[in-house]
Amino acid sequence: MSKPVTKAVILAAGRGTRMRELTHELPKPMVEVRGKPILRYIVDGLHDAGITEILVVVGYRQQVVREHFRDGSEFGVKITYVEQVTQDGTGKVVELAKEFCGGDPFVLSYGDILVDPSSYIPLTRPGDAEMMLTVRYAEDTSEGGAVYLNNAFELVDIQEKQSRDQANTPWYNAGIYTFKPAIFSYVARLQKSPRGEYELTDAIRAIARDGKKVQAVEIKGYWTDIRDPEALAEANEKPPSLQ
Repeated sequence: MSKPVTKAVILAAGRGTRMRELTHELPKPMVEVRGKPILRYIVDGLHDAGITEILVVVGYRQQVVREHFRDGSEFGVKITYVEQVTQDGTGKVVELAKEFCGGDPFVLSYGDILVDPSSYIPLTRPGDAEMMLTVRYAEDTSEGGAVYLNNAFELVDIQEKQSRDQANTPWYNAGIYTFKPAIFSYVARLQKSPRGEYELTDAIRAIARDGKKVQAVEIKGYWTDIRDPEALAEANEKPPSLQ
């Protein structure tokens, strides 16, 4: 049996313009839910799943993140930082983790997604899968990443922002992954999407099309994407079952 994953990467470089005045002074991952930064929930949950080393990708108002977490020792992990200078999509930012990860697999999470801490645990055991991605069941998957799976719950395809007529799958990309080092060769070959960005989902699709195993993991418990003030208000009103 392979060793469990002990490294993680958190993408926390963005301002989060949809948060309006809430991110004038803070990067979005440092906005608080019930008195605690979103990023702190993520770090604590990863720690509890056995993660010992975390790379935080910072950018906008990065000093706020650095001063809060420092080297991570207060939170039981080793934290290092890398700056994303160019905001050109979710694909190329993964390349910033290459040196940190070396030859090791790693969990990757966006810095604005809250889940029950138990959701990270399966992601530390990828087994023979080239990568893992989390999914949520949804009535409408047209607003984000529509994930198409086979009977073994493995990814066949993933499509961003399809129309309601096109998105004929109940599975929605939940934004937390486990990658093995092969991901770096795929993101290196990315071309800009029609939206003018390098998109991580294009690399994930390429992995599946090469016949490599991309295992889906359903998140059944608490999950929320703090995408705007309304989502933040809901998270504060209905407290997550988090630490």
